[in-house]
Amino acid sequence: SNKQRKENNMEELENKSLIKIETNENNEPIVNGRDLYEALGVKTPYTQWFERMSEYGFIENTDYVLVSQKCETNNPKNPYTEIKNHILKLDMAKEIAMLQRNEKGKEVRQYFIKVEKEFNSPEKVMARALKIADKTINTLKLENAQQNQIIKELKPKADYTDRILRNKSLVTTTAIAKDYGLSATTFNKILHKLKIQYKLGNQWFLYRNYQDKGYTSSVTVEFTRNNGMTAVTMITKWTQKGRLFLYDKLKKAGILPQIEL
Repeated sequence: SNKQRKENNMEELENKSLIKIETNENNEPIVNGRDLYEALGVKTPYTQWFERMSEYGFIENTDYVLVSQKCETNNPKNPYTEIKNHILKLDMAKEIAMLQRNEKGKEVRQYFIKVEKEFNSPEKVMARALKIADKTINTLKLENAQQNQIIKELKPKADYTDRILRNKSLVTTTAIAKDYGLSATTFNKILHKLKIQYKLGNQWFLYRNYQDKGYTSSVTVEFTRNNGMTAVTMITKWTQKGRLFLYDKLKKAGILPQIEL
């Protein structure tokens, strides 16, 4: 029957996960534009189709976000090319499915409604709340560690030499690691093994007994996320005093810079 066929098509959509639904930074359900395009079986080229859909009053950076993604090509001289894609909020995806005015669009829209209903179930809401709480706790731990290290680094010193050394240019871990013929990743692991630093999140921190020695300085840098949004992060750089400290520690461990080998 027609009803049975619709149910089967709906089940096929869900089982094959033709339309993956994720969440953005605001914990809102989002859909990949090209995934929706393929699930709807549209014949018009994607960019033309999306431009036509955009004429229905959808607002960029409110209802959707423009993104670029790399795709493989058959050209050995240019193996990758960038194509336009869009990340849509679920409400926009449902409306686009309805605008198709065909059976496929109706099935996809019903699928979205079913997923949205499950997304808003008490169990899923609670699970997301617990996940957000856990993420918040980890963020607070990271921020606390960052602040603690900055306070220790900026603590006034009576030693005039320390002040002079602290005003010298800062050095990245990558630059110091290069002196030893090592990658930054390997170098950081060695410092961790020597109980000099530990990792929290994506940043390395000195252990407490080294934090107030003027060995490091935390620097805030700006970067662009994959979705085009700007964010900031903090990285640890070494002072000249810290560089000498590392030299002494590594030398005792039998690790010398290449120039001394």
